[in-house]
Amino acid sequence: MPETLLALRLRHHFGDRSQPAADMDLHFSLMQPWSVLFGPSGAGKSTVLRALAGLLKPQAARIIFRGTCWTDTAAGIFVPPHRRGIGYVGQRSVLFPHLSVLENVRFGVRNAQDGMQRSREALELLHAGHLAMRRPQELSGGETQRVLLARALAPAPKLLLLDEPFTGLEMPLQAALLQSLRAWLAEHPTPVLSVTHDVSEVFALDAEVIVMQAGRVTVQGEAREVLAAQREQMLQLLRG
Repeated sequence: MPETLLALRLRHHFGDRSQPAADMDLHFSLMQPWSVLFGPSGAGKSTVLRALAGLLKPQAARIIFRGTCWTDTAAGIFVPPHRRGIGYVGQRSVLFPHLSVLENVRFGVRNAQDGMQRSREALELLHAGHLAMRRPQELSGGETQRVLLARALAPAPKLLLLDEPFTGLEMPLQAALLQSLRAWLAEHPTPVLSVTHDVSEVFALDAEVIVMQAGRVTVQGEAREVLAAQREQMLQLLRG
């Protein structure tokens, strides 16, 4: 039987100015190396990632990663973000404007003796080695996304959390980044939980999918089976 990589139980009141407030109440377990949170904007997908990363203290939660408790509000347990070993690329992730691209990537591995080498390798993997000495303000949107991914990979994280990492990028660039990411994962087996509301991206990843709506999990399973079985319902969900 596959190992349970991650088990999450979460209750939280969420929302901001861009979406109505809602009460999140969900639980799921991950046993596949790549899983996708799928659903419309405002479903709570980003809130789940922030709770896993330790960037959000939920009102009630229990998070277990490979047998280690990261969060248990009932027991007063909360492991801070820097001790979770997570690579995180959020929708609002930014680069430090006063640092070069290479210095930005190295920031997450600054205490490692081989931090510079690992940073250069991460940039080369994502075809961004030529950007190393540039400043963030000199980068295009696609170049920035490559650097953000490199910064997440360089520390060799235990878990990779990606919040719509390919949104707004042209299809050839999306395919190139996905190919590079798969190459890295082949050498560094690391569970991935990514967020999207793009059906085509779910099919491209061919991962386990967790469908969310209004702070709830509505279905979970192998992507192609779930999308085929619930095609009409999910099209309505996305239109709504």
